[in-house]
Amino acid sequence: MKTNKSATVAAAAVLVALGMAASAPAAQAAGGKEKCYGIAKAGKNDCADANGTHSCAGQAKVDKGAAEWLYTAKGTCVSQGGKTTPPAKP
Repeated sequence: MKTNKSATVAAAAVLVALGMAASAPAAQAAGGKEKCYGIAKAGKNDCADANGTHSCAGQAKVDKGAAEWLYTAKGTCVSQGGKTTPPAKP
């Protein structure tokens, strides 16, 4: 069976990139950052919202939704108008 080496290499590169992207939030949290709720603009959230209505970054529907969050430098969330704790689930 013949295989296309360039396609195999390209597929491997995509899988590595996806793996790195998936680990980015954990690395950010460990790197002096914290989740800041209520400051994300529509389409600019970092990951799933606190209420579970979506599960991915960039899916916020409104600006400053209470359940939407961004990573901010530790200690700067409140000064930006956000909260470091998620809202109560409905």
